[in-house]
Amino acid sequence: MSELHKFLFEGLPVRGMLVRLTDAWREVLARREPGQEYPPELRDLIGEMSAAAVLMQANIKFNGALVLQVFGDGPVKLAVAESQPDLSFRATAKCVGAVEPGATLEAMVNLRGQGRCAITLDPKDKFPGQQPYQGVVPLHGDQREPLQKMSEVLEHYMLQSEQLDTKLVLAANGEVAAGLLIQRLPVEGEGNLEGRRGAGPSPAEPAPLAGQAGLPAWGQRSSNEDDIGLSDAFNRISILAGTLTAEELLTLDADTVLRRLFWEETVTRFEPLTGTAAPRFACTCSRERVGQMLLGLGREEADSVLAERGEIEVGCDFCGRHYRFDAVDVGALFTPGSDQPGGHSPTLQ
Repeated sequence: MSELHKFLFEGLPVRGMLVRLTDAWREVLARREPGQEYPPELRDLIGEMSAAAVLMQANIKFNGALVLQVFGDGPVKLAVAESQPDLSFRATAKCVGAVEPGATLEAMVNLRGQGRCAITLDPKDKFPGQQPYQGVVPLHGDQREPLQKMSEVLEHYMLQSEQLDTKLVLAANGEVAAGLLIQRLPVEGEGNLEGRRGAGPSPAEPAPLAGQAGLPAWGQRSSNEDDIGLSDAFNRISILAGTLTAEELLTLDADTVLRRLFWEETVTRFEPLTGTAAPRFACTCSRERVGQMLLGLGREEADSVLAERGEIEVGCDFCGRHYRFDAVDVGALFTPGSDQPGGHSPTLQ
């Protein structure tokens, strides 16, 4: 079963999380229609993004969706992983060309240097006029070198956008998607130092840090910028985490991974999220949301599709569910005061 583990290094300004997506990840892959399976390289990228999205969502207290995207000028036009506050997640990708065997992130998304990574925090209950917070970074490092791994991109994002030292190890295959996150606690977390439980926010549930438009950010720019790269404790633990191989992350249980990596450290572990509290696959698509999309297209465009095909069929790229709207549904949809969109049940294909 899928699971997520949180832990803290006693007396040190460092926290960590480890996620293993098993049944939940296999559910994502099972939703692909026969013949539409992802190439292994793209499958693994989406799996790593799913693990990373869950880790980042679990690392902040935020009532809304965290959306992780990479997009660019390669055969993979877009890859998306989205995680909700309850750690449910979904993921998909759009391919416009052939993904060659052994293709790296650069070869899939960043052929001519136009690749980007975006992280969006979209509040569930928005204030009037409130917009989602989004940070975007290119898929290259400080020396303009193309980044070849999703973990490198996200480490760079956290350093550039949030001024927080972060170490990520990500891996995925057709059975498991997993990730290990190690992060230097921000200055606001100093109450957790020396193992003091009564001061500061709980390390198990880090307090929200001020961000744009009332949204949380991972760190405070003003108070963390001068500390980048200077924590000996974080640097030491980061080096240890970096010795974890993809095979070990995918095949070993959490207890074994943490014991092998940090056997010399005093690690406080919190109750793991398993069972009904564990990360799981769930899609947020609905007939109502599809109806709103059709309203956005306009009556003329909708009638044009109806005239050509007799009905409008919209499939969800995340879960494979298909929604059908006939002429009666569309007419009700565009009728002022209607309770539509549509009265017919969605059809699964």
